[in-house]
Amino acid sequence: MQRWRGLEDIPEDWGRSVVTIGSYDGVHRGHQLIIRHAVERARELDVPAVVVTFDPHPREVVRPGSHPPLLAPHHRRAELMAELGVDALLILPFTAEFSKLSPAEFVVKVLVDKLRAKAVVEGPNFRFGHKAAGNVEFLVEQGKVYDFDVEVVDLYVSGEAGGGQPFSSTLTRSLVTEGDVEGAAEILGRPHRVEGIVVRGAQRGRELGFPTANVETLPHTAIPADGVYAGWLHAQGEIMPAAISVGTNPQFDGTERTVEAYAIDRVGLDLYGLHVAVDFLAYVRGQAKFDSLDALLEQMAQDVKRCRELVGDAE
Repeated sequence: MQRWRGLEDIPEDWGRSVVTIGSYDGVHRGHQLIIRHAVERARELDVPAVVVTFDPHPREVVRPGSHPPLLAPHHRRAELMAELGVDALLILPFTAEFSKLSPAEFVVKVLVDKLRAKAVVEGPNFRFGHKAAGNVEFLVEQGKVYDFDVEVVDLYVSGEAGGGQPFSSTLTRSLVTEGDVEGAAEILGRPHRVEGIVVRGAQRGRELGFPTANVETLPHTAIPADGVYAGWLHAQGEIMPAAISVGTNPQFDGTERTVEAYAIDRVGLDLYGLHVAVDFLAYVRGQAKFDSLDALLEQMAQDVKRCRELVGDAE
């Protein structure tokens, strides 16, 4: 899959294409419906399928300080889109100047002049252009002028997650924040993932017999509620069952919120400085402070046992 950052990265000889536009944070099951439809349409027309997205999130530019927690960084979204068959990903730097493009200007500058859209695939509530003034109806009219079709796909899927609410990035973020990683996984179609570099912490886990990878998460990451979770640690091409702790470590009067993963039954791992990923499978218990160190160690042993069982059942 080709990856472009900015309109200037698009090859000058780029031909016609099928395009879909959106933030697509998380590439959840609703997003997948739209992207798959775009890919299928592109195959029918024998042209590439292109996803257009933005960085930073438009909300941060329009209302500074309101950047939402992200379900997946751009490189992870690119991986997921490539798996769906997308041929090219265009990440548009979303600046104050870019935000002032009218819907008509956006159509000409992006869809017509650069991507030469033959078809555009969107959800029913798609909005674009300055102050989100453009909608699907406007896009249809522009398609008649500039010779591209517009196809609308209902991205709304519902399930048990969120009490039956339609699946969305907003709902997924809410479930992650609440610690309902199983509900989030239902929407995403896979476990929620947190990524970052392993850094040196207080190293208390090593002293207690449970050495953890202290993950310095990427900016704006959607991090689950404080507590203990079962899941997996991805490092150096390996996928390892893990017991994951999120929180401030109240046992030792900690104040900084961290994500730490203990690779179950692994000895001698040295992950410092490596980029790793942590997948959250299931919530085990909330954060707690214990009466003694022995009580903490006993609980940690129980947590690891429970996490081992949960991961084993899932695998």
